[in-house]
Amino acid sequence: MNSTWQVTQETKTLPKLNNPLFVEGLPGIGNVGKIAVDFLVEEFKAKKLYSFFSYKFPHSVFVGENNLVEMPKVEIYYKQFKNKNKRDLILLVGDIQPIDEESCYTFCEEILKIVKHFKCAEMITTGGIGLQSLPEKPKVYCTGNDEKLFKEYVKKGMLVEKDIFGVVGPIVGVSGVLLGLGMKRNIKGVALLAETFGHPMYLGIKGAQEILKVIEKKFKFGYDLKKMSKEIIEVEKELKKKTKEWMSAMGSNQAGAKAKDRDMSYIG
Repeated sequence: MNSTWQVTQETKTLPKLNNPLFVEGLPGIGNVGKIAVDFLVEEFKAKKLYSFFSYKFPHSVFVGENNLVEMPKVEIYYKQFKNKNKRDLILLVGDIQPIDEESCYTFCEEILKIVKHFKCAEMITTGGIGLQSLPEKPKVYCTGNDEKLFKEYVKKGMLVEKDIFGVVGPIVGVSGVLLGLGMKRNIKGVALLAETFGHPMYLGIKGAQEILKVIEKKFKFGYDLKKMSKEIIEVEKELKKKTKEWMSAMGSNQAGAKAKDRDMSYIG
C-alpha cells in the first residue's frame, strides 16, 4: 500500500460483488459528479466499504450543521442487488480531491487496486464542463479509454453527445487520471461530463440529473430522479437567482448568452 494514503476497511468482511460497476463522483466544476454519485449512495442506502486519509489532504476542515468541525472525507461505498441480473455498484464519493499531481496519481492507483480486487472491469467517472452562461438543458458529453465501450454510450438514444473533441481541454484530476491508468490495468471506462455554469459558487444539480439519466438508461438500476428532495429543487431556484446576479456583476448579457460561449476547460 502506498504510504501517502491510509486506507481503512469499514466492514468486518469484504462483500462478494456481482460483476460490479465502479462509479466515481468527487468534487469538480459545479460539483456535478459529486452530486450525482452522492445521490446513488443515498438512493440505494449503500454501505461504507473503505475510508481514506492522507496528509496530502487540503489543510482545512469543514464546519458541520452541529457547529463542530469535521475532517474532509473520501469514501468508497458498495451496493449489492438481490436481482442477479443487475450489476452491483462500487461508488467513490468525497468532499475533496488530491491537491497535487503526485497524490492524484497515487490515490488513483489505490482506487484501481480496490477495483481490481473486486474483479471490476468497467468504470464511469463523472464531472462538469464549465460554461460562461447557465445552460437550461445541460448536454452530456462522453470520452473513454476503450473505443467499443465509448460507442455504447454515444449510440442513438443514449442521451449523450457524440463529439467531445474541441469541447473540453485536458481532463484534470481523478476523473481523468483514473481512465488513463485504467488502460494499463485493463479496466475499461468512460467519463460522463455534463455542462454546467462555471461559477465557483454554482451547484450543477441539473447537470448531475442528466448524468444520472444516462446511467439509468444504460444499466436500468431502477432509481427515480423525481425523488430528489424538494429542498434541493428550492436550492436550485435560489441559485438561479444568484446566478443572474453573478452574471450581471460580471457584465454578462444573459439574454444574448449562448451555450457556444464555452469555457474550453474541465477540472475534476
